[in-house]
Amino acid sequence: MEPKPETSHKLVFEKEGVYLHTNAKRSNQDTTIPGFIRIVERGGEPALEWSALEDEGRNAAAVFYTKKDGEGGVEDTNFDPGYEPDWAVISTVKRDQVREHPPVKETSQWSFSLPLSELYSLRRSRFSLGRNFLVFTSRGGHPLPPLHFHRGGTRELLRALQRYIILAPSPVDGRLFLAYPHDSGALSQSFDELHLFDDGSSDLVSRFIQDPYATTFGGFSKVTNFFRGALRPPDSPFHSRGPQDHHGPPSADDEPGFELITCGVELGPKPDVTRGQPLDKWEEFLDPEGRVKDPQQIKELVFRGGITPSLRKDVWKFLLGFYPWNSTVKEREDILRMKTDEYFRMKVQWKSVSEEQEMRNSLLRGYRSLIERDVSRTDRHNTFFSGNDNPGLALLNDVLMTYCMFNFDLGYVQGMSDLLAPLLFVTQNEVESFWCLTGFMEMVHQNFEESQEAMKQQLLQLSLLMKALDPELLDYLDSQDSGSLCFCFRWLLIWFKREFSFEDILSLWEVLWTRLPCENFHLLMAASILESQRGEFIGSDHDFNTILKHINELTMKLDLQTVLRGAEANYLQLACCKELPVKVQEVIGLVRSPQPR
Repeated sequence: MEPKPETSHKLVFEKEGVYLHTNAKRSNQDTTIPGFIRIVERGGEPALEWSALEDEGRNAAAVFYTKKDGEGGVEDTNFDPGYEPDWAVISTVKRDQVREHPPVKETSQWSFSLPLSELYSLRRSRFSLGRNFLVFTSRGGHPLPPLHFHRGGTRELLRALQRYIILAPSPVDGRLFLAYPHDSGALSQSFDELHLFDDGSSDLVSRFIQDPYATTFGGFSKVTNFFRGALRPPDSPFHSRGPQDHHGPPSADDEPGFELITCGVELGPKPDVTRGQPLDKWEEFLDPEGRVKDPQQIKELVFRGGITPSLRKDVWKFLLGFYPWNSTVKEREDILRMKTDEYFRMKVQWKSVSEEQEMRNSLLRGYRSLIERDVSRTDRHNTFFSGNDNPGLALLNDVLMTYCMFNFDLGYVQGMSDLLAPLLFVTQNEVESFWCLTGFMEMVHQNFEESQEAMKQQLLQLSLLMKALDPELLDYLDSQDSGSLCFCFRWLLIWFKREFSFEDILSLWEVLWTRLPCENFHLLMAASILESQRGEFIGSDHDFNTILKHINELTMKLDLQTVLRGAEANYLQLACCKELPVKVQEVIGLVRSPQPR
């Protein structure tokens, strides 16, 4: 009798120190299992496999995935993966009745082997800031147990995966990556080409979570109409557009609530706009008791020309809501005393947490670690924050930690240090900078929410403005897979903080804080910058990567006053249009958006 030939297999990738998380919902006990992650070719078919450290040398791993067809499958209503899937891709899990898994020993019950042809998505997930995970989901809708790369290696794993599949970031969920075969035509950009990861990064998931503007859209991967339904499960009846028609025109259903402007709006000529002089007097605008006599006049003067540096410390506190416009000098003294007491009560809360307590509070520990890292690199070129052991850095750290106590649900998200630094620089005061930050965050807090729904909405609104203002430019960008305008993400997230000089940002923000002529003036600013680059784009052979490179290189090269004039001209041009689509009117505040029921 001839011996039975062994199935050929080839080890493509292997990494140890990858912990499988079995039960994140009941995280009061250690439920992580150390093991190995591998990519193995068996009989020519590549598979992603994980096995526990103590299982090495035993039989092949048990298979915990569900085939897509699910013919005859039984819905398992009691299935509990041991953690909370925080996205609505699936509602139920079906198991294949034909493929019954034999009982396995306790040490190997969590092992799995997933053919890459059955991989539907990769998702970063977070159960606390102390631990970050990758979650793989099969085409049957079955999420595998989360994996934590304790010793790094996510970047290497993705590079190995890309030998067989394309991982495409979803344009509507920055934490979700969808898997496609190489011949799908959906994408051609690799992670390396897009510089999505830094070479020194050992933990892909941490970077995703902690650095939204540099990674969520910072990779700026190609986004096409093919991915408009990216969050739908693969067997969804609405998931019908194939890769072959991803360049086709979008239908009205592609963007719910998005009014398509199918032809250019007839706009009048763009008006000439002049800027004014900075507000250089303050006392004359106050009545004998210290009230601001005409707040609207102050706002209009600030919008037109900004504020003289010597007056910023006073006027900013009104623009950011620290002081009411109608408060008297005496009332402001009382407010400052009360706000000072409140601030230090919150500061004492985190200052008094012992090391032992903090070890049991992963969220606070994560906030502290992230703040310390960001503070050490925020505006270090500015003398107020330069050098080692700088008192400005200590104040920056303390204010951000106290903000975590003030708004613990949001906590700290990267980018908030960028918002605080100019406030601290101008006020030169810990308490005042904190309350100015809370006022600023009232305007932009939705930008930092994990769902990023507000950021997606703003990109859609910017696209609407560009369709009305310069449809030719938007069509060009769309033809180069840049019509999503995702490269504007950082502009909108932190209000152009990285695009202009520090002094220009002081002038720009005080203009934006007036909320004149509309609350979305920052979107008109973004449109003004894009329009200023149309000569660079129209008629060129720029592809997606070249467009991205050009936009990134605009940093510190833009003239603020020119951009402001262009943004105001955009507003006046749109406001004078008699047939302006309602959706555009809503964006620039001419009509109110309908409130959701």
